[in-house]
Amino acid sequence: MRAHSGQGVRRFVHDNGLSLAFGLAFLVVLICQAVAGCAEFDEQLALDGLAPVGLGEYVTSSDFAVDVTENWQSEYLQFFLYIFGTVWLLQRGSPESKELHKAGLESEKEQRVGPHARTDSPRWAGTGGWRQTVFSRSLGLVMGGLFLLSWLAQSIAGVSAFNEQRLRQLQAPVGWGAYLASADFWSRSLQNWQSELLAVASMAILSVYLRQRGSPESKPVGAAHTSTGVEG
Repeated sequence: MRAHSGQGVRRFVHDNGLSLAFGLAFLVVLICQAVAGCAEFDEQLALDGLAPVGLGEYVTSSDFAVDVTENWQSEYLQFFLYIFGTVWLLQRGSPESKELHKAGLESEKEQRVGPHARTDSPRWAGTGGWRQTVFSRSLGLVMGGLFLLSWLAQSIAGVSAFNEQRLRQLQAPVGWGAYLASADFWSRSLQNWQSELLAVASMAILSVYLRQRGSPESKPVGAAHTSTGVEG
């Protein structure tokens, strides 16, 4: 029984290694960010003549929340734009692009929907109407929804952190609407958006000419530079 259980765990880890590894790395980095952020926050408090806070108090503060959520929203924005953009936009020679003749939503046969669904296809792929419409766009819709939710969370945490800083400087706090129009909010947002867009553009063009053996994000090492939509 133990051997069977051990094999099940090993198979689970093997079959889910990518999500488990990145999920664990996310937690480790988030903890490290909290520790470093708390130290930086306490240094600023000391300069303002205020008492330092503990790690527990810092991770429940708006300062920590805004730093985390402003990164999350930019990442989800990247995926949302990339998922929808690659439906229609192409890049000759890139494995990140579809083949040049496949721009658009593609046919039902190519997408295995409706009468072309297979026995192992998701149930909603074989249905018609709104369920197929929603499911066929569910990845982009969820990514877009997560972007909006994390952007909203950033704005709420951001106005709180912004007002705490203003109060320490003996300035009057501002409302949420005023904060949305502030330079602080848009500076936080835009500095992350530009970096994500640069990363996507770099990946699209560099993958035309460079290779990473064994990675599905790269073409096979021997594939021609002009090969498009081919993964290793």
